[in-house]
Amino acid sequence: MIKKVLTVAGSDSSGGAGIQADLKTFQEYGTFGFSALTSIVTMDPDEGWSHTVTPIDPQLVDKQLKTIFAGGALDAMKTGMLGTVEAIEITRQYIDRFDMKNIVIDPVMACKGTSELLQPENVAAMIRHLLPKATITTPNLVEAGILSEMGDLTSVDQMKDAAKKILLLGPKAVVIKGGHRLATENAVDLFYDGTEFTLLGHKKIATDYNHGAGCTFAAAITAGLAKGYSVEKAVRTAKNFVAAAIENGQKINPFLGHVWHGAYNQAEQRMTD
Repeated sequence: MIKKVLTVAGSDSSGGAGIQADLKTFQEYGTFGFSALTSIVTMDPDEGWSHTVTPIDPQLVDKQLKTIFAGGALDAMKTGMLGTVEAIEITRQYIDRFDMKNIVIDPVMACKGTSELLQPENVAAMIRHLLPKATITTPNLVEAGILSEMGDLTSVDQMKDAAKKILLLGPKAVVIKGGHRLATENAVDLFYDGTEFTLLGHKKIATDYNHGAGCTFAAAITAGLAKGYSVEKAVRTAKNFVAAAIENGQKINPFLGHVWHGAYNQAEQRMTD
């Protein structure tokens, strides 16, 4: 039977990140995607593409999850942007009620293109309720600096120290995304399973069309876990999936470009064959 995968996250009205990225990625992995919206992110082209995050009423989040879990536990799930503390608490209740495994926590703390941190109380609730249930968490450098309380991370050694601290919050593994922010020749991610560190490198891709890369990476790990991959294999495959998506990024509007989720499977080529 097809594997069933859930994303509990925000909706990106531009189509590149959030649940839109997650569901596209789940499809590319050959899994069946479910989504529970926690917030809606809109961008105003008349105001320099300024972002607005509108949380979904927690009772509606609960109703969505009740619908999704009507058939019982799913094979894997991820969380992304979580709109309210109540939504986080409700998500934890469903994780416990259905004894969910293969849980990826993407600790989204800000929208790309903005420096505004989402509500600190949401971050605290995520740390308290969700990280202890995580199979793996996928912070970028900024998020890892916040979770580890180390501030700016500028080296692989600091990433290693941060990974150790984040693991103490409860997840079984962590992958810190160095990406373009790290001053290294390649784009370096650090995977840590509590026993050893693994550096995952890929050439840096000179492009501005990378919107949705972080959500896509976490979604790809989630789908890989659902299909029975080990955590490390899921991370390695996700790394290659996202690299292909970034290399084939598409300009969407005058303000940004998105990763192309079909690139890894050459979906576009298959449709024209």
